[in-house]
Amino acid sequence: MTDRQTQRRERFAQKRSELEHKLEHIDKSSKTWKVLVDCKELFVIALFTAAYAIAVNRILVPHAIVGGGLTGICEVIYFASSMTIPIWFSTLVLNTVLLAIAVFTVGWKFCIRTIYGVIVMTIWLRFIPVPAVPDLTDPFMAVVLGGLFCGTGLAVIYMNGGSTGGTDIVAMIVNKYKHVSMGRVLFMCDLVIIGCAYFLPEVRSLEKVLFGLTYTFMATTAVDGVMNRTRQSVQFFIFSQKYREIADAIMTEVHRGVTILDAEGGYSHSEIKVVTVLARKTESQKIFKIVKAIDPQAFVSQSQVTGVFGQGFESIKEKA
Repeated sequence: MTDRQTQRRERFAQKRSELEHKLEHIDKSSKTWKVLVDCKELFVIALFTAAYAIAVNRILVPHAIVGGGLTGICEVIYFASSMTIPIWFSTLVLNTVLLAIAVFTVGWKFCIRTIYGVIVMTIWLRFIPVPAVPDLTDPFMAVVLGGLFCGTGLAVIYMNGGSTGGTDIVAMIVNKYKHVSMGRVLFMCDLVIIGCAYFLPEVRSLEKVLFGLTYTFMATTAVDGVMNRTRQSVQFFIFSQKYREIADAIMTEVHRGVTILDAEGGYSHSEIKVVTVLARKTESQKIFKIVKAIDPQAFVSQSQVTGVFGQGFESIKEKA
């Protein structure tokens, strides 16, 4: 073996050792960050289930308006029992039954955070009082505000990997065995629940049924509006001499595929490699941290893309 080959091997071993050290540091940071993120997500789920509970206890129930979902069923039970069976109690009982079924059909992975969401939701419904006199005298404004509260709360809960149970569980079970979208299942459940409310003495009014449908529409619109903002995707162009280390770290830590492009400087005419990455907007900060840890002098361009379709993003759908 020549001296030149020996030097090359030594330089390669040194670079490999440096890369392993940096990846180890990033991995430790990622594990710490994951623990913090999990704690933050659980806190956010607990906070925004309160928004949902406020919409039910302080807006819908005082106006005797029945919304959709499991809480709508619990409202029906509440009014049908002449307000003797509290909403929080029937919510806990029905969710327990649905979760027991879901464990054997959908699996534990879905149920773990759902159980947490159900417990927190039940606590909020138990301790947020139902006012004797509605906070909002205009029922239409109450419906609009309640729908926004409910939808925003649900969207944030979903984005943090949580669920409030109820008809979400029913939709997941049906979706597993039948080729029916979750949205359609939830919509049909809401229609049946709100329609049944018409036969309750406290509700027996076409106007209140229409208010219930309006509430559901506002809630679903708020869910879509909030969640679509976070589904935005971004594209990165990363110019760095340490492109290989950056590419490996992004694939390992962010679990996103990368493409390495050949480029040439317009002024210097020197060859350079460009790392291209498509990722969720929520993953941007993690990518920036990786680049900064490996090459603080890297040149990074981030741009928003209209739509990304394929594995890891939205599924490709045929247009009619």
